[in-house]
Amino acid sequence: MDEAQFERPNRPKNCGTAGDSKANKATVFIAEVRKDEPLVTERELWSYYLYYNGDNGSGPYIYTRTLFQNIATAAGYDPVSGPGSSCLADTASGQCVLPWMGGIKSVSSIILIANGVSFAIMTVLFTSLSSACDYGTFGRWLLFVVTTICWASQYACLSLTSPDRWKLAMVLYIIGYVTFGATMSFYAAVFPRLARNTPRTCKLRGKYEDGEISLEEYELEESMEKNRISNISLAHNTVGWVVTFALNLALLTAPKTANDPKVQTYTVAMDNSYWVLLGVWWFIFQLPRPGPPLPKGEHYLTVGWKQVWEALKTYKQLPYTFVYLIALFLLADGFNTTVTLIAICQNDKFHFSFLEQTYLGLTAGITSIIGALGLWYIQRHWKISTKKMFSINIIMMALLPLWGMIGIWTDKFGFHNAWEFWAYNVVIGLFQIPYSSYSQTMMAELSPPGFDNMFFGLFGLSSHASSLIGSYVIQAIIDKTNNNWQGFPFLFAMCTSASLVIWFGVDVTKGRRDAVRWAMAQRGG
Repeated sequence: MDEAQFERPNRPKNCGTAGDSKANKATVFIAEVRKDEPLVTERELWSYYLYYNGDNGSGPYIYTRTLFQNIATAAGYDPVSGPGSSCLADTASGQCVLPWMGGIKSVSSIILIANGVSFAIMTVLFTSLSSACDYGTFGRWLLFVVTTICWASQYACLSLTSPDRWKLAMVLYIIGYVTFGATMSFYAAVFPRLARNTPRTCKLRGKYEDGEISLEEYELEESMEKNRISNISLAHNTVGWVVTFALNLALLTAPKTANDPKVQTYTVAMDNSYWVLLGVWWFIFQLPRPGPPLPKGEHYLTVGWKQVWEALKTYKQLPYTFVYLIALFLLADGFNTTVTLIAICQNDKFHFSFLEQTYLGLTAGITSIIGALGLWYIQRHWKISTKKMFSINIIMMALLPLWGMIGIWTDKFGFHNAWEFWAYNVVIGLFQIPYSSYSQTMMAELSPPGFDNMFFGLFGLSSHASSLIGSYVIQAIIDKTNNNWQGFPFLFAMCTSASLVIWFGVDVTKGRRDAVRWAMAQRGG
């Protein structure tokens, strides 16, 4: 890329790094900004927040999975009573199986397999295409395509009207889950560039280059700006969650629809419509910040693998970035599988009730808003680092599988009682959204500037597509023991070990500076 692209222009509506700045020549510790990158406007920033508001996961992440499990359970039979029996009968043993590849498999295992397949597809998708998003406008169009596919899959759930369509339910769940994960990953990759181009960041950059503030002051304030956008966007995500669940509650309790057998599919369609209404504005108001042109001889489908391979070969130059990605892979694998396993137990406890799911979802959503804004206020007031805030959240997340382990030895605790699932949704609400926010802000801190999509693709692989290990191990344990709770010890070990690696093995300050050096070396600067 030509160095002239990084010179500071004398235009107030753009934010760039001064190519002839003394401060800039003296140090390479801060990210450069292309001269043609426009300042972030309020309209653009609000459209970014609104997309996150709509893309809250209530449909593809919660209701579609419940719908899939419900239809699969209705289609299955009790292995104790034999084929032809019902898993929903009052005399059922609590076990439920379906024909699977010449044999039988429990419904819980099939759901975990669907998760594993989803994560495998996301692995290929993120690895193949994420790096390509750093070139030209490919990332902008890819986000539009995966968003549209996700919207289509959610509307297609209207066809899930009978138990014999459980295989179609599985396919639609996988498509929706994969594309939802892709939207979260590719959309998250946008925010570091937004944070580098806000008026406040540009003003701070000018002060640093003029010698008015130190490097440490600049890094702290830029980090706070990243945290501000990340926390507010994810707070919007939880607001959207609460709004959609409130709308669902109205639909599920209305006299005309409450007893309609298709009300579950109507719920998925309504949540999707909410996302369409709020999400479309980002594709209209996003300002152009294209990357460099694709190198000659390269193709969008192959350049990703080549760049990831090149990045992996230089891992010694980015030790903290790659340690974080590996540890996050294990942490998110354990956490994502824990959430899925608890959801299976919760659905069984409440008999797949969309109404109970909605009440629990509202509880999680309201506490999420409190958690996101409350922890952001604490961080901003006391200037607490991103890593320390993230560590608080991962400790709380690691306690969930520990609590589930208790359920192996007693029915009094360990996700056997209704009140435990209410408490779980409070805890998950208070800490899951901040967990997501701080994990992606950590990634933004450790990503080489200008290569955001490539490293956020790896981040997506580590966070959204990371249940490859947990899902398959846990379904094997459940198949062997016929006990969902036997999976929690393995998940607790995964979460705890990964948390210790992040705490003791990742230096964010050194990692941030290594990332800037690496980016400049790649540009030939």
